[in-house]
Amino acid sequence: MKLLTAPRSRRTVVALIATAVVVLLITGVGVYGLIAGSRGHGESTGPVSPTTERGPGSSNAPDGPTPRIPAIPHSTDAETFARSVATALFTWDTGSGFLPLDYTEVILDVADPSGTEQPGLAADLAIYLPSYDAWTQLRQYATKQYLEITSAYVPGAWADALAQARRGQLPAGATAFTIEGIRHRSGDWNGDQVSADQQVAFTVFVACPPKDTCYVLRLSQLNNPLR
Repeated sequence: MKLLTAPRSRRTVVALIATAVVVLLITGVGVYGLIAGSRGHGESTGPVSPTTERGPGSSNAPDGPTPRIPAIPHSTDAETFARSVATALFTWDTGSGFLPLDYTEVILDVADPSGTEQPGLAADLAIYLPSYDAWTQLRQYATKQYLEITSAYVPGAWADALAQARRGQLPAGATAFTIEGIRHRSGDWNGDQVSADQQVAFTVFVACPPKDTCYVLRLSQLNNPLR
């Protein structure tokens, strides 16, 4: 049996590595979980996201406004709010200088104001966002992602949930929206753009009390929504 020539071996290795990068983009390294205190694990790398907001007193800061992840807009419309939450949940950029905990806080900022559901929501978010270690690896490839929503609807199973709920078990204005869409993830490998698209579906549970703004209750497991 003939041995592979050096040029062909190099081509094979390059192909295998490129395939591995695509797999990494799809799986997010395969390690998920929110690492408490990850904010202090290292300095940010890469350019700062061009979308910024001014924090208190930032106008006098010598280096300009402090960059922030855009907040989820307040809304009294359940579907509009659920779509905004879904978009924020899947929009991140490892080259922005932010960490997973920063993106988590954006959603927790519009969580159950009573605090009852916040621990459960934090656990839900840990499934959707990369861990700090996974984030560090993805950052080597300038990985970023966003969600293209294709449909949002109140699942039929929600009517059954309402019928079975005890009085006072659900907050006023509670509802659910199942979001279906395409997760677009891309990165850079040796100067070439590598991308991976994946169909996703999940359910966002929200509450929109009368004459008040909506807030997030919980999230279903990814790709295990109410139908």
